[in-house]
Amino acid sequence: MATDATGREPKYQRIAKALKAEIQSGVLEPGARLPGENDLMSQYGVARMTARQALGVLQSEGLTEARKGVGVFVRAFQPLRRRGIPRLVREQWGSGRSVWDADLGDRDLVVDQVEVGEGAASENAARVLGLDGERVWIRSRRFVLDGKPVLLSTSYLPASLVEGSAITETETGPGGIYARLAELGHGPVHFREEVRSRMPLPEEAAKLRLPAGTPVMLICRTAFAEEGRVVEVNEMVLDAAAYVLEYAFDA
Repeated sequence: MATDATGREPKYQRIAKALKAEIQSGVLEPGARLPGENDLMSQYGVARMTARQALGVLQSEGLTEARKGVGVFVRAFQPLRRRGIPRLVREQWGSGRSVWDADLGDRDLVVDQVEVGEGAASENAARVLGLDGERVWIRSRRFVLDGKPVLLSTSYLPASLVEGSAITETETGPGGIYARLAELGHGPVHFREEVRSRMPLPEEAAKLRLPAGTPVMLICRTAFAEEGRVVEVNEMVLDAAAYVLEYAFDA
């Protein structure tokens, strides 16, 4: 916990903690407007910068969103719990279900901005795929949950592997990419995901409609077929405030 030179918690942190408690207790409900800077200055006897910092803490934690010229509101969108292991088991995509079915429940998911075509892999994807100038099929799409963009996803697959298959079409069919790879004799038997975070690039922030100050999580998933062959690299950009990443496994 951050403290000032006297060892006390900074005022802006104490204000943010009080507001956060009201959000978590339901006093401030989803969609409710928070006190503005002037209100906080008056209530707590602090400078405008302190009030602004307190509101910024809540926004950076994904609890609130600022609406230009209107104010700061409790975020109504409920984070999605992404179950990293169950969503990728063969029983999931092998039975014709989307990997998203493990996470969604009754929530509404739309996939838009779908682009499919041949091209050059990203530097990272080319390295992981072990390609030396070979062309790949690229599948880019945006996932919109309950009306809010939450994920940008770009898959890279070796052209020599998927040429002429449904993977090169906009609609890949039941079970998605992994079911089609299995039909080609290259079904995934192992996955690896690497997770890191950073602030979004301008294009990412625009596509995900991110409030200022909201970071993104980057997940790079590699799918391996038998004998360790890499059959897909999927580079994802997630709204960090829209997700809880869950990994449950036996000891």
